[in-house]
Amino acid sequence: MSHRPLVLVSGLTLGDYLLWNWSLSANQDVLALISGLTLPALAIAFIWLLMLDLGRLLARAGRRSREPVGERRRRVAPGDAHGGRGESVFGRHAPAVSPAPEEDAAAARDSSATSPGKLAA
Repeated sequence: MSHRPLVLVSGLTLGDYLLWNWSLSANQDVLALISGLTLPALAIAFIWLLMLDLGRLLARAGRRSREPVGERRRRVAPGDAHGGRGESVFGRHAPAVSPAPEEDAAAARDSSATSPGKLAA
């Protein structure tokens, strides 16, 4: 999310206010009128952008607080959640799980029974 529009409009609003204030004290009537007419529009745009950015910030903070800690860690570092070595988030090693030999043999028999029997060369 870019804050450039907010920074730009706030700078224009501040500059317009300073110009309006100076032109009133220096008896520059035309310049005071022009800067005075543009000041409310710039102030409204500044307040609108400020409220929009604050709303986005609050929405992002709300989403982050509702998701589980593990999800936040996976989103921040997708490939580094377990260190790439089978470690859990808490640093302990996870047990290695491999299918039992009986399950491998049963899976092989099942797949050969459903295959059409033709092999590609």
